[in-house]
Amino acid sequence: MGKSRPDFKDIKSFEEFNRYYWYREELSQICKSLGLEYRCTKQELTQIIEQYFKGDRVEKYLKRNKKQTEVITLDTSLLECGFSFNLKFRDYFSAVTGVNPFKFNADMATAWRKVKMENNINFTIRDMIKIYYGESDYAKYDNSVCQWNQFLKDFCLDEFSDYYSNKLKVAAILWKEVRDSTNKKIYSRELLSEYAYKIEDYRK
Repeated sequence: MGKSRPDFKDIKSFEEFNRYYWYREELSQICKSLGLEYRCTKQELTQIIEQYFKGDRVEKYLKRNKKQTEVITLDTSLLECGFSFNLKFRDYFSAVTGVNPFKFNADMATAWRKVKMENNINFTIRDMIKIYYGESDYAKYDNSVCQWNQFLKDFCLDEFSDYYSNKLKVAAILWKEVRDSTNKKIYSRELLSEYAYKIEDYRK
């Protein structure tokens, strides 16, 4: 006959704990008594107990998303519903907005990055829809990066740029002037003469 199973409080290691068979309900009770997450699968409860023996308290088990995402409402937190820019959520936003096919825009992508970065649990589907309609200033896509990349590319494609030793530096000087003006944020050869006094030091 094998040794009878000791009380959990008398068990000193996960290895020892693992030698015995436990029902899910028992695991759930153990976790509950320890103030740990106890409303999950048997496998997850076992992992939580393993972490407990390592000195790590799992008070909220985040892998419960699958269950939570089944019901999405406008007030569902993005972080808690497993949100991503996939077909499932495209269909959902399409149903809510009546826009078909629905396309997520750059502001929405920027907002989602910010939500993840700040771990903003309060940001909901409703907030994301406000972003879509331009009714929220939570996050705006900065397209100046794209504009600068295009500006630099166009400058380098201009044969006149070959007259300058440090193309990147010259492009940056011209870009700053264009960026801070009310003019279109694009490269044109006229800029070389207009701001010649600022870039002449880089002439070959």
